[in-house]
Amino acid sequence: EEAKAAAKAVAAAAAAAAKPAAEAVPQSSSSSKDAVIQKPGKVDYAKVREAIVDILDEPGYDDGSIGPLLVRLAWHSAGTFDKNTGRGGSEGACMRYENHPEAGWGANAGLNLARARLEKIKEQFPEITYSDLWSFAGTVALEEMGGPEFKWRPGRRDLDVSCNSLPDGLLPDADGRGKNPADHLRDIFYRMGFNDQEIVALSGAHALGRCHPNGSGYWGPWTRAPTTFSNEYFRLLLDEKWTKKTTHEGKPWTGPEQFEDKTGDLMMLPTDISLIQDDKFRPWVEKYAKDEELFFKDFAKAWTKLQENGVKAFA
Repeated sequence: EEAKAAAKAVAAAAAAAAKPAAEAVPQSSSSSKDAVIQKPGKVDYAKVREAIVDILDEPGYDDGSIGPLLVRLAWHSAGTFDKNTGRGGSEGACMRYENHPEAGWGANAGLNLARARLEKIKEQFPEITYSDLWSFAGTVALEEMGGPEFKWRPGRRDLDVSCNSLPDGLLPDADGRGKNPADHLRDIFYRMGFNDQEIVALSGAHALGRCHPNGSGYWGPWTRAPTTFSNEYFRLLLDEKWTKKTTHEGKPWTGPEQFEDKTGDLMMLPTDISLIQDDKFRPWVEKYAKDEELFFKDFAKAWTKLQENGVKAFA
């Protein structure tokens, strides 16, 4: 209860800090022709937080919570940033347009479910932008699932339906996209301005949720507590023996290459396994497996950076 009260105080502070962003079209858009359709207005973020918390528990959906789904929406909305061009990031929310290319990216499969669940909150609080709502919802979900407190702030603007699409392939692929998975992770995250330590820290979000064959093609959760944020992901990477999955429910596995523990109940992706095979990644896995407080501190910093990259109002 004490942690939740502190997190709500953060939300209240964000509300007090909310100011309309500048008029210029953000660099985070893909073209100077993209038009801003909504700038942040006056929003009671403490009440928005309460509304988000109210929808997190959903019996019958995965493991009883849509929290991991909201985290993924916030992650994928922000994870398009390119430090070299200033394009991408959590501003714009172009994915909400059904026929927009970003809505159809393979990496974004299933995120329509998250966007639909947040629509009622958007209607309740019309002054909040979709971009801020998606980012805030993922951040609130992390806190409510036991994660650290974040210094989240509003200021993201939405673009209209004419916004040009960013190129596909900006988000990481679990198989490494034909490269050594560790090299692939560096290609993706270095482009956003992250270093090796931050890559490992952000990978810890895989403590949450699970993969779905009808979405990514992969199957299963990373941990046995997929709605609890912790350092368990790192401990399991080191303590369990991970072998390539060959069967599923008594039949040959026909999905993409993934790894499983001895029970077959848990899984790791090729990019996950690369964290313990790479000489520069592994030391951070070991540190986070031993020290959850350190992991939480580093994750909070990296997540805030991810959510603010490319936002014109924060530049």
